[in-house]
Order: sequence, then structure tokens, then C-alpha cells
Amino acid sequence: MDAIFDYISSNLFEGVAIILFGIGFTALFLHPNLIKKIMGLNIMDSSVYLFLAAKGYIFGRVAPIVTDGETSAEKYINPIPTGLVLTGIVVSVSVTAVMLALTIRLYWRYHTLEMDEIMQIIRKEGK
Repeated sequence: MDAIFDYISSNLFEGVAIILFGIGFTALFLHPNLIKKIMGLNIMDSSVYLFLAAKGYIFGRVAPIVTDGETSAEKYINPIPTGLVLTGIVVSVSVTAVMLALTIRLYWRYHTLEMDEIMQIIRKEGK
């Protein structure tokens, strides 16, 4: 029983990331509202960043900033996952801004944010 508890507690952040990804995936594919779809994609993005940060952190190590002259790699964490997370956040904010701008344009054109209604209007216009 202690082994199971140790495994769950040592992989808690990864488990939370997987649950958040599932919530975002469900919101993205099951909700017809465009704002809820954008929110689902943002939840999925955040879960991936949480997963990367959790995998990149090593308990007992510090950020790779040399202050006391110690240069051995065993003392520091790997900075690459942190850099990937920061880059991903910047890209995610940009993509979200573009999606929201397109959603505003769709609302101005079709006066609704429901994807099903927009598709019906498009089919009627095409005939």
C-alpha cells in the first residue's frame, strides 16, 4: 500500500495534467459554443505545460544559476523544459488572440457563437 501511495504522490502533477487534458479535450469537441472551444484548447495547453514542467523538475536540485562557483550538472535542473514551457505560453497567447479575433468576426457576420447554427447559415447561403 505504501508503494502505491508513493507512486501516486510522486506522479501527482502528471496525473493532474492528464485529467486537465481530458477536460479540455472534452470541452473542445463536445461544446458547440466557440468561446467554450477556445477555453478547452487553453486548458489543454496549460495541461501540457504542467506536464512538461513536472517532468523537467528534479527534486533536490536548484535552478541553473551559478552563484557559489558550483558547476557540476548534478546540482541543477535541466533548463530546456522550462524554456519550452515559456515559449509555448507565448505561442498559446498569440493563438488565443487570433482565435478570439476570428470569433468576433464570426459573431459580427452570423450573430451567433454556436458552431451548429453557423454551419446551418453557411449551408443556406450556399444553395
